Amino acid sequence: MSIKTIERKVLQKNDEVATENRAYFKEHGILALNLVSSPGSGKTSLLEQTLRMLENRLPTAVVIGDVQTNLDAQRLASFDIPTIQLVTNGSCHLEASLVRDTLSEIEADKTKLLFIENVGNLVCPSNFDLGEAMKVVIASTVEGDDKPLKYPAMFRNASVLIINKIDLLPYVNCDMDILRNNALRINPSLTIFETSCTTGEGISGWCDWLQQQVEDQSWDNVSA
Repeated sequence: MSIKTIERKVLQKNDEVATENRAYFKEHGILALNLVSSPGSGKTSLLEQTLRMLENRLPTAVVIGDVQTNLDAQRLASFDIPTIQLVTNGSCHLEASLVRDTLSEIEADKTKLLFIENVGNLVCPSNFDLGEAMKVVIASTVEGDDKPLKYPAMFRNASVLIINKIDLLPYVNCDMDILRNNALRINPSLTIFETSCTTGEGISGWCDWLQQQVEDQSWDNVSA
């Protein structure tokens, strides 16, 4: 049996479970977002700032994926929300079945927004649908402005791009115009936010957008 055939079967099984997850989220009116990025982009810091600003505004839950340790879950422990840690033990991405296994730990009827923090990797997670409404790719300024060209599949499959760590622009080799243009070349439909978890810049705009998405239910949870 060829490698391509095995890969196709793995993805097919994953997609079947993802379809079940998507139907579950739709039934309960949950906006599920798959947060993807390379390691060190600031996903967890962004979550901390987002959860702080959305406190008492949106009932939220978080699923966190990591290769090892529960350090990120510990960082979010101060927030009074369901937080489920998934440890993949070496796997470079989350799969739909892992997300499905967490759903019993979330009070679905009391949840309107679900963040799924994927494993830090810009390759494998682009191929695995988790049942989310949207992929949100976080790219930090310290990574440079060429990431969309190097990892086009991730940016093509995302609906939202968050350019994080903009406070470091004076100290890093990153041109914001080039980064935005490279991303839009790959995916002209991207919604783009610029944020700093240090200064708080851009966080309110991102959170207002999230609340609007939940209130309008303008997201499409039927298709991948």
